[in-house]
Amino acid sequence: MSGLAFDLTGAEVLRPDGLDRGTLSFADGVIADAPVGRAVDLGGFLVLPGIVDLHGDGFERHLAPRRGAMTDMGEGIVATEAELAANGITTGVLAQFLSWEGGLRGGAHAEGVFAAIREVRGALATTLLPQLRLETHLLEEYATLPERLIDWGVEFVVFNDHLPHDRLAAGRRPPSLTGQALKAGRSPEAHLALLQELHARGPEVPAALDALCGRLAAQGVRMGSHDDHTAEDRAAWAARGATIAEFPETEVAARAARADGGGVVLGAPNVVRGGSHKGNASARALVAQGLCDALASDYHYPSPRRAALALAGEMGLAAAWALVSSGPARLLGLDDRGSLTPGQRADIVVLEAATGRVAGTLAGGRFTHLGGDLAERFLG
Repeated sequence: MSGLAFDLTGAEVLRPDGLDRGTLSFADGVIADAPVGRAVDLGGFLVLPGIVDLHGDGFERHLAPRRGAMTDMGEGIVATEAELAANGITTGVLAQFLSWEGGLRGGAHAEGVFAAIREVRGALATTLLPQLRLETHLLEEYATLPERLIDWGVEFVVFNDHLPHDRLAAGRRPPSLTGQALKAGRSPEAHLALLQELHARGPEVPAALDALCGRLAAQGVRMGSHDDHTAEDRAAWAARGATIAEFPETEVAARAARADGGGVVLGAPNVVRGGSHKGNASARALVAQGLCDALASDYHYPSPRRAALALAGEMGLAAAWALVSSGPARLLGLDDRGSLTPGQRADIVVLEAATGRVAGTLAGGRFTHLGGDLAERFLG
C-alpha cells in the first residue's frame, strides 16, 4: 500500500449510484470517508473505479515480439503493466495458452510466462493475475496439471477447444495448417498427424475433464469455459464447476450461463467495433438484454474503457462502468475493489472529461500512470 494521502476535489466522481462532485479522499492505499491529506483540484476530469480486466491476451507481444528477441520475460511483464496502467486497468488477468499449437502457446513458453509473472508482480502496483487457457484435448497434461498450477501460482483455468474438428472429421487439411506447423516448430505432416490423433481421442475427453475439474475444484481453482455455443455446452461446464462463461458465441449459450448462475464475460472489442469479428453474437445486444457481467479487453487493452463509455449513453455510466469494474471484481472474488467506497482499495482511473482519455491511474493508491495537465495538478 502507498503512504500517499489526497483529497480529490472538483471532479465528477463515479459512486455506485452515479456521478457527483463530492470530494474523494484516500490514504495508505484505501478510500477514506473524510478528508485526509492535500487537496487537489481535478475540475474538468472524471474520477472512476480502476478497471478490472478479467481476460487479456494483449500482453503476448511484450514477451515475445519476435522469435528469440526477448530473453527476459520479466521485462515484458513490466512493459505490460505500463500498458495496462495507460489504459486505466488496475487489475489485469494475463491469459496464457497451454495448447497443441506449440510455440508461444506451448508448455515451455507457458512455464516461462508464469515464472516471470511470479517473479515481478510483487514489485508492481497493478494486480496481475495469471490465467491458464487449457486446450481440452491435451489429455497427457491432465495427470500433473494440478501440481504444476500450484508451482506456477495459477488459480484460474479456462478451457478451450480450438481443434478444427469438422475439417479433421472430413479428412481435410485445416487451411492454417502450414503456418501453425511452422510456429510450433513441426513439419506440416507432423502437425497434421498430431491434430488427427487429438481429434480421434475426443470420446475420452468428457470423462477426463470431469475428473480433472473435480481435482481443480478441490484445490480452490476458479474455472471457466470459453466460446460456448449451445446450452448443452454451458450445462456440461456448469456441472464441472466452471462458473465463468467467457465469450459465449450465441445468445442461447449466454442465457444458459445466466440461468445456471454463471458469470458471463463478453469482449469489449466486440462492443467497440459494433459486432464480433468472427460473426458471433453481438456483445452490445447481449449487454442490452442483461446477459453480461463483465467486459474484458481480450486482445485490445483500450477497449474496456471505450466500451463502457460507449454503453453509458444507453444504460447510464454507473451501470456501464460496473461491467469493467465491480462486475469482473465480483467474478474474480475480489471484494476489496471495484467501487469508490470507503474501505475499498484506492484503485482509481482519472479521465479527461472532454475526451474520455486516460489522464492518470492509481492502483492501491500508487500512481501507475500520470501525465499532461493531471500531472501538473498533482506535482505543480
